[in-house]
Amino acid sequence: MVLVPSFTRFLQPFSHHMTRPSYASFCTLVGGWIFAARHHVTGSLRAVHQAERRGRRGTPKHFGAYHRVFAAAQWSLDAVGLALLAMILNTALVLDKTVFLVIDDTLCAKCGRRMFGVDSHYDAANTSRRRSNSNQSLKRRGHCWVLLGVLIPLPFTVNRFVCLPVLFRLYMNTKAACRNKTRYRSRPELARELLNLVCAQHPRRCFHALVDSAYAGQDTLRQLPVNCQLTARWQMNVKLCEPLREAPGEPLGKSESARRKTNRRNRHGALLPKPHQMLDAPRCERLNVELYGKSQQMRIDSRLACLFTVPERLLRLLAVEPLTASGKPRHKYRAFYYSTDTNADATQVLQWYALRWTIEVAIHDAKQQMGFNQPQGWSKPAALRTAPTLMLLYSTIVLWFTREGHTHYRKPIWPWYRHKTTISFADMLVTLRLQMLRHHLKQNLSEENQTETADQTSDQNPRKNPCENQTLHNPLKKQGSKNPLRMLLRLAHLAA
Repeated sequence: MVLVPSFTRFLQPFSHHMTRPSYASFCTLVGGWIFAARHHVTGSLRAVHQAERRGRRGTPKHFGAYHRVFAAAQWSLDAVGLALLAMILNTALVLDKTVFLVIDDTLCAKCGRRMFGVDSHYDAANTSRRRSNSNQSLKRRGHCWVLLGVLIPLPFTVNRFVCLPVLFRLYMNTKAACRNKTRYRSRPELARELLNLVCAQHPRRCFHALVDSAYAGQDTLRQLPVNCQLTARWQMNVKLCEPLREAPGEPLGKSESARRKTNRRNRHGALLPKPHQMLDAPRCERLNVELYGKSQQMRIDSRLACLFTVPERLLRLLAVEPLTASGKPRHKYRAFYYSTDTNADATQVLQWYALRWTIEVAIHDAKQQMGFNQPQGWSKPAALRTAPTLMLLYSTIVLWFTREGHTHYRKPIWPWYRHKTTISFADMLVTLRLQMLRHHLKQNLSEENQTETADQTSDQNPRKNPCENQTLHNPLKKQGSKNPLRMLLRLAHLAA
């Protein structure tokens, strides 16, 4: 299936880091993945074969050449992700603004003993809150991916953001790391590596990272890049203290160990109440905050203080307790947040953290629509590059729709779904499919017309050598108004 020229422009990050034969094979796979039911290499080739099995284009290469794009070709996934990030940052959507980054992880179920990096991991999707709180979490065998995505606003909607994942790391537990002879690195360590990679690539940009409690520890705060802020959710039993005060001079007449203890004790200010004690106090204020498209009433205690483990970093701390419609507190849903941006107020911190949910939507759509968890490559290069490439394709489709595709979108009129007001990724994918189908059919119709013109010319000039105007036989050519290509073109126009 031939890609639309307007969509091919957004595949430039791949073309700049691949050889010409590898990029040609990659474009064939992309055209198949957009229409495929199963999103692995053979599933893409099957979709291409079904779309063009009666034409002359088919798949000209051996199927092994398409597997080698991920298993043996020389190209860097990080370089492609950073090039795609640069393309996103150069758009008018995030130009001269603070760029929000979201970090999270997800589990893709896999099977097979020879597949690289597969082991048992915590399955958050199948573990309920009750099991998680009682340390009865469920585990599943597969790949655990740490993702970094960039937030962009949708230009044709109001206050709606989408997350575009651009960088990836495969997390392996201690057993998998020992089995594959690699150094063990935790999820927060991988997340800090991705964050440092982005901030070092764009030192003049201001970034703001949004993470959950799994990535908001003291090491992340201490190693945060200079041009990056952090907003996160943290534990309710955290120990707090006042800002760091100036260390006094060394006392006289004391031993070295006594001076060390004194200096260590003077690093912290006075202890503050814990978050649940802050909410038990009557000084909390009540605010109506717009979160996740709804107005919610909350009790909030906001102050400037430090974590006891990181006394040198001043933070905006928030202890939050949601209220019911009648104003009763909901003790089970208490939460604690912090932000390194001390100039932000409580409403801004909560709204920033609410944007973190966009990466959950991106992971869901990439798994359901693009088959992020379906590739079955077992070698190390194939396992590290095939699934992230599908996620990069997801980001490319969304970026294409925000720049070009939304002009071709037509809202479907369904009597059973009249309340639909937003555009989902499924709508973006259908729009791209229709554009590719139109482009493909128009190309075939133009070739068919050229073949008919050549046949008529050869009939009018019988004295000429017939081999001069000989063309390849096109099985799709049919006379009359029942041409299947013309009928499909009309159906595509009506479906849009």
